[in-house]
Amino acid sequence: MMSGSHSGVTTLDLRLAPMAAVTNAPFRLVSRECGAGLLTSEEIDARALVQGNGHTVALARFLPEEHPIAMQLLGSDPDVLAEAARRLEAAGADRIDLNMGCPVAKIVAKGQGAALMRDPLAAALILRALRKAVGVPVTIKIRGGWDGRTVNAVEIAQLAESEGVDAITVHPRTRSQQFSGLAPWAIIGAVVDAVRISVTGNGDVRSHDDARAMIRATGCAAVMIGRGALGAPWIFTGRAVSRAEQAQIIRRHSALIEAHLDPRTALVQLKKHLAWYANGLPFAARIRAELFAAPSAAAVSDAFWRLW
Repeated sequence: MMSGSHSGVTTLDLRLAPMAAVTNAPFRLVSRECGAGLLTSEEIDARALVQGNGHTVALARFLPEEHPIAMQLLGSDPDVLAEAARRLEAAGADRIDLNMGCPVAKIVAKGQGAALMRDPLAAALILRALRKAVGVPVTIKIRGGWDGRTVNAVEIAQLAESEGVDAITVHPRTRSQQFSGLAPWAIIGAVVDAVRISVTGNGDVRSHDDARAMIRATGCAAVMIGRGALGAPWIFTGRAVSRAEQAQIIRRHSALIEAHLDPRTALVQLKKHLAWYANGLPFAARIRAELFAAPSAAAVSDAFWRLW
């Protein structure tokens, strides 16, 4: 559909960020069709994958058109993560990404996600195990640190490089900041200066101007967009997108949701994404109320397009 070949934007490497319960195959694919580069799956629980949990196995599926795609693992046990990585590589994953940034309480309580930044030794053992387990690139996504007193993104990045990690994505807020306050881009720049491997920046990018500003400010090689792509995957096109084109993209995304997800999940995803697409519309609050009350996919679509 769309491409990022518009004059002056070919040098921008824009990527869709992994977001739990959001970056499933339909949203990844519509983002790719709009011009997104490397895609990353939502976080996949390594232990659940190895144990054959049906929901997790389904999360780990991707479409042939999604290559290149990184599959993101969540866990804290080096052996389990290594086995999960081997399985994902065998299934065709182009990269294995370790989640070292998830701030959710139930995740960090298990020593996973951002909690790994508090334990560099444990992180090193995991990265070593992953590097030995697979031949594809191994990458990590980190935060600035655990809290304001332990901003250690540079230390973790250097450790990762020494363990053979191929690239790093940095979201510079600390775990304690969650998603509040401005993302301190200077931390991304400090990581860029500290390692030789590729660094992708993430945080507070809601337009191409923001992406260019981040690259200028930090020297990062690529920019990962998360919340800025919700309800606006055309952010990856690199140009102004007409209302008619937006409608075309929304219809395409809706069709992908219904084609690739089971009916119950599809209904939840349609409501969620069409509510985001409604942001900024004159009757957004009314649309959202109708969307979430709708009993079927057809009713959700009718409610949305009636007010679009």
